[in-house]
Amino acid sequence: MMNVMRLAVATALLAATGGCALLGGGKTPASLATLSATAPDPGPISRSANAGESVTIEVPVIAKEIRTTRVAAQVGSTTVAYIKDLTLVDTPDRLFKDLVAETVLRTTNRVVLDSDQSTLDPGLVVSGRLTDFGYESGQGNVLVRYDAALATKGGTRVETRRFEARVPADGTAATVGPALNQAANQVAVEVAQWIAR
Repeated sequence: MMNVMRLAVATALLAATGGCALLGGGKTPASLATLSATAPDPGPISRSANAGESVTIEVPVIAKEIRTTRVAAQVGSTTVAYIKDLTLVDTPDRLFKDLVAETVLRTTNRVVLDSDQSTLDPGLVVSGRLTDFGYESGQGNVLVRYDAALATKGGTRVETRRFEARVPADGTAATVGPALNQAANQVAVEVAQWIAR
C-alpha cells in the first residue's frame, strides 16, 4: 500500500512539474546562464568589523521588462524582445546582487553581509536600481547600468552614483551571455572600488 502511495505522489509531482514547463511556453532549456565573479578568489577569508564598518548589499530594484529569467533585447525605443535560447538561473536583480557582494568580498577588506544578516550591523548599505541589463540591438552590445546608493548607518550620509558598462555582442545566446557576465563584472568591480575608498 505504501509503495502505491509513493508511486502516486511521484506521478503527481512529475505531472505538476511537467505541466509547469508546458505553461512556461515550451521545453525546458538545455542550459541556464548565470553571473560569476571574475575577480581573483582569495580562498578562505576570516574578517571582523567594528560597528558601522560592515557592508550590506541589497537586492536592486529592476524594471518589469527585465524582472524575468529571459534576457531582454531592446529592439527600438518602445519595443523589447528576448534573446532566443538564453535563460538565466534567476532574475537579474538577484544575480547582480550576489555578484556585487562576492566582488566586494574578494577585492576589499570589508565584512560583507547579506540583507538577511543586516540586523547584526548593517554598516554601509548599498542599494540601487538596475535600470538596464540586456542587449541593445541597435548598438550591437549589451548594457548593464546600475544607479547605486550608499548610505551610512542611520542615514547620516548618502551618496549616489551611476555605473554602466557596454560589451560588444551579436545578439545570439552564445555572445550575449558571456558579454553580460563581463559587463556585470566591470560594474561590480567599480562598485567595490567605490565602497572601498
